[in-house]
Amino acid sequence: MRYFITFSRLLAALALTVTGLAATGLAAADYQSHRQLGNQLLLTTSDGELAITFFQSQVAEVHYQNAGVKQLPSFTIGTAPAPLTLTVADNGDHLLYRSADMQIKIAKSPLKLSFYKGGQLITEEQPGFFHGKEQLGFKFRLTEQEKLFGAGQRVLGMDRRGHRLPLYNKAHYGYSTESEQMYFSLAGVMSSKKYMLLFDNSASGHIDLGKTAADTLEFSAVGGRSAYIVVAGDSFPELIDNYLTVSGKPPLPARWTLGSYASRFGYRNEAEARAVVQKYRELGLPLDAIVLDLYWFGPDIKGHMGNLAWDREAFPEPEQMLADFRADGVNTILVTEPFVLTSSKRWQEAVAADVLAKAPDGSPKIFDFYFGNTGLIDVFNPVAADWFWQIYKDLAEQGVAGVWGDLGEPEVHPSDTRHLLGTADELHNAYGHRWAELVYRGYKRNFADTRPFIMMRAGSLGSQRYGMVPWTGDVDRSWGGLQPQVELALQMSLFGFGYIHSDLGGFAGGETFDPELYIRWLQYGVFQPVYRPHAQEHIAPEPVFHSKQVIDTLRPYLNLRYQLLPYLYTMAWQHSQTGMPLMRPLFLLDEDKRNFMDETNSYLWGDAFLVAPVTKPGVRSWPVNMPDGVWFDFFNDKRYQGGELTEVPVSIDTIPVLVKAGSFIPMVEPMASTKDYSSQKLTVHYYADSSVSCSKGQMYEDDGSSTNSIENGNYELLNFYALDSTGENASAQGGDSGENSLKLEFSRSAGENGGDYSGKPESRELTVVLHNQPAKAGRITVNGQFIAIVAQPQRFARQQNVAYYDKASKQLKIKTDWQGDKLQLQVR
Repeated sequence: MRYFITFSRLLAALALTVTGLAATGLAAADYQSHRQLGNQLLLTTSDGELAITFFQSQVAEVHYQNAGVKQLPSFTIGTAPAPLTLTVADNGDHLLYRSADMQIKIAKSPLKLSFYKGGQLITEEQPGFFHGKEQLGFKFRLTEQEKLFGAGQRVLGMDRRGHRLPLYNKAHYGYSTESEQMYFSLAGVMSSKKYMLLFDNSASGHIDLGKTAADTLEFSAVGGRSAYIVVAGDSFPELIDNYLTVSGKPPLPARWTLGSYASRFGYRNEAEARAVVQKYRELGLPLDAIVLDLYWFGPDIKGHMGNLAWDREAFPEPEQMLADFRADGVNTILVTEPFVLTSSKRWQEAVAADVLAKAPDGSPKIFDFYFGNTGLIDVFNPVAADWFWQIYKDLAEQGVAGVWGDLGEPEVHPSDTRHLLGTADELHNAYGHRWAELVYRGYKRNFADTRPFIMMRAGSLGSQRYGMVPWTGDVDRSWGGLQPQVELALQMSLFGFGYIHSDLGGFAGGETFDPELYIRWLQYGVFQPVYRPHAQEHIAPEPVFHSKQVIDTLRPYLNLRYQLLPYLYTMAWQHSQTGMPLMRPLFLLDEDKRNFMDETNSYLWGDAFLVAPVTKPGVRSWPVNMPDGVWFDFFNDKRYQGGELTEVPVSIDTIPVLVKAGSFIPMVEPMASTKDYSSQKLTVHYYADSSVSCSKGQMYEDDGSSTNSIENGNYELLNFYALDSTGENASAQGGDSGENSLKLEFSRSAGENGGDYSGKPESRELTVVLHNQPAKAGRITVNGQFIAIVAQPQRFARQQNVAYYDKASKQLKIKTDWQGDKLQLQVR
């Protein structure tokens, strides 16, 4: 009887499955014919058309265009297909579509696509495209040990497998240690098998990463574009580069983007804004930007959104204020929102200009939310986009330096709202994307030599190409709010959003000031892409308004942020060229260590640094997941052998910051703002170790502001090389241990136009700091000329072409004048 009941249940389940397949269009189509047009293979199927396009040799888009299924434009893809040699073979029951690096097997009946690289299956449809009255989507097979990263901002751990996640950008006010749905969702994943699967779809939906069925990834949405993109690569860095080559690389930001910000909710008038800038200057803390929240356009939180013009009672002379700030090296950023309240001064203008999203009856869609009764600008409408841009243009002409786009999920987006391209639910996740695009294109059109600053809370795959600077939203001002920030940043960074950052100190709540939490968050901030404290105003987010003890603890960190600008700016340049993020998960350094794929605290800060922020109170040591090799404590030069979880001692003055042996770190003098930036006095730290026989580094520099510095060749690339034949390395290289030496070479290569740019030093006073030097050098030469080794640091500070050995720190310092293209230094 038990077997009969089981069999009956199986038949019933099978019948339900078949019924469901028929009802939702899950039954796979059949191949009918094909033709190739350039990079595109066009198939006619029993359900419609299927286009498979190779954009790069390892990047292919698959676009199902079934009859009766509405299509929207691509938001993910930002470039045209590259010229490629592609072949199609008809093998009877399947087609084989090949590039030099990827093969797509197309089973004919039922239609099914499988993707191979180097003869190995990387992913395959299961069963493929499905659609019905209210949803469309895809299914793919997952392998047993596969880990999945991505899907955007979530607090779930690095591996998102086992979750079914909403794809609907939505605010999560005051989040901390758990969140399945946040401001910025991404309809795509990166697999531990070194492929990316990206759904080019803007609609409200879900992504099921093996929760419903352990071996199945399912994407579903209420509409949108029925297309996906498969990206392959031999390594994770190559995978990121391949994706961003097609989606669009993030542009290089202005240097000031990497400086210190003053920001709160909010400065209520011009006097407050001027006072905070003055406070930074009086205390000698660096500052590059001030962010004005919604009081710039109205005296209250509610009732004024959509004014999008200065409240002249609170800010009587904004043009003069902006000019004074700019003269002082401070850039002004204004918040804007896409909502125009019916009580705002622009409501009638917006209605008359026909720039608002519609209700089903064609009238402006009006609804209530926290800030008032409102309409929503239809950024998908070119007329509305131009109207919105003209406001930004006027502000930029007044001297506003940056755009902050808030509430751009949109925070409230009724389903019956109609945009020019479709319904709210069809377009929801692309709203912030289109908003960033209209601002970016406006700057390119009207301020062609300005690098735009566009900070936004929401976007989609592809938004990185418009220079979007996202942040992690209204995080709780608590230890629980600090703890997920590394995870959030790493997940977004893998998809090209390299300037993701948090409101330093936490934004929401917190009834009393916790100085330890505040210090720890701002210490971490030095090693995240954007240094912007921001919070509700009942507890000051700016360090200048806290105690002398807090300021004295943080002052070295703010100065360090500016001293590291050559390193930070080089990371930004690398990000613009290859997509390599500034904050990097450990597995980008060691792809074979699966435990690194779950790491949510220790991370890489560029090529040289390993950072592990302290996210709990009262600790005297902190665990660091150290990759293999030798690492040095940045603050005291203690040497660690990596390869395991290591407890690193900390005090309130330090967090674990380590430097990889063989690393070069270029640094400059502290400064009040990046307006004063100069590499004329350049210090290059080299972390020597017997475990590293040769090493290299680089430093990119331009004027920090011109848009086409790279394209026009107006830049300089400084290259650093080291060859170590001391100790173990001398024997390994077959050298004479009696002639142990460390050789360093510094060279300059310029862009095509000779590398000229404003602020370029004619020569540099170069100080080289060699770490981990157990004994005083015997001889030092610079370009073959011996230099003196002095016994006192005072003489070293006064003189040129001189060296000094600090026995306590085991550091050898060498100072010389770097003229010409190349400089060689040898220590014996």
